[in-house]
Amino acid sequence: MPPVAGVRLATAAAGVRYAGRDDVMLATLAPGSVLAGVTTRSATRAASVLDIEAKLADPGSADRGAAFIVNAGNANAFTGTNGHDAVVAVTRAVASATNVPESRVLSCSTGVIGERLPDDRITAAIDGLVAELDPHAWQAAAGAIMTTDTFAKGAWRQVQTDTGPVTLAGFAKGSGMIAPDMATMLVFLFTEARLSQGLLQRLVSDAVTWTFNCITEASDTSPSDT
Repeated sequence: MPPVAGVRLATAAAGVRYAGRDDVMLATLAPGSVLAGVTTRSATRAASVLDIEAKLADPGSADRGAAFIVNAGNANAFTGTNGHDAVVAVTRAVASATNVPESRVLSCSTGVIGERLPDDRITAAIDGLVAELDPHAWQAAAGAIMTTDTFAKGAWRQVQTDTGPVTLAGFAKGSGMIAPDMATMLVFLFTEARLSQGLLQRLVSDAVTWTFNCITEASDTSPSDT
């Protein structure tokens, strides 16, 4: 997959659950980037989903960029106050290491439900992640967010516009617990196209309506979909 201007990625083996494989992914977005997103409509949304919903409701200024921090192996769902505290600890550590406002650091967790997230293992890996940020690390990023997936999933498309070529690239994870609102997926899409936040949000919401929200595999929704 080709680089997308303003996007850098890194992965690390933090030992959240798996041994001998990368299980944490960091993506940073250059100043000027706008954010849009869609999350599960489950009544039992994970701590990271609740945090994302609050931050996307007031995405703040794009002047200082944004960041995503994602872990596999633990969903940080049904974890109560501990789950909320873990999200704060992780996003605060990323904000400190990247100079991105905490309000623009979004975290996602996927994996086992009902177990306390070992957030200290993630925060311990953040400085190393920042040091390894690379615009070409797409394959590693797609692999680091997998749980029961049998292969990494990524795609890209480049189109010509009146102002030159524009790239759209992204990766996803998802396997099992697939039902509308929104399948059991974490999906991250990036583009250097200059879009307003409102237009980007409408495009994402419309696309999800006729893609992920039309899939059923086991009639179980997930608390983590983002």
